[in-house]
Amino acid sequence: MKQDMTVLDADPVDVRLAARLAELRAERGWSLGELAERTGISRSTLSRAERAEISPTASVLNRICAVYERTMSQLLSEVETEPAQVVRAADQAVWTDSASGFVRRSVSPPLAGLRGEIVEGRLEAGADIAYDRPSVPGLEQHVWVLDGTLHLTTEGDEHILNSGDCLRFRVWGPTRFHCPGPKAVRYALVVVAP
Repeated sequence: MKQDMTVLDADPVDVRLAARLAELRAERGWSLGELAERTGISRSTLSRAERAEISPTASVLNRICAVYERTMSQLLSEVETEPAQVVRAADQAVWTDSASGFVRRSVSPPLAGLRGEIVEGRLEAGADIAYDRPSVPGLEQHVWVLDGTLHLTTEGDEHILNSGDCLRFRVWGPTRFHCPGPKAVRYALVVVAP
């Protein structure tokens, strides 16, 4: 059985993320059962995530973001410190989904008044991440492969992207990011809110 969560190592970002997830549910007045119905994620998994006992995978976090109508970057930026105009490399938040081999660096996190953001993604060879729905329908994305090969499926079409290639699209349905190997792929993801 595939794991949807990984055990936390008391990472401060993961602890703040857990607290923010609990706050978002409380703000809406939803029970864990209601949130489970809306996301398709079990109550026990959601409860453990809100208590920082486990950390959601990228796919699970995407489903939660869809219910709260936020991009993953928006949610993660809410648990970071006050955003600065210049985002130094050392200050860029890094989130790891060790279960899938995905590392996400928030190069230019969301900032009030700006619609775009830049994320650096890294997938280990063989890593495969499927998102069953967009976090925000119609979200504009530009995926620029910096190193390696990425197979990206959107609207049922698979695109094979090599170093230097860029795919531009709006997200309306499921997407899949797959690194066929033999080495990891590193890419820049530019996200523009509708």
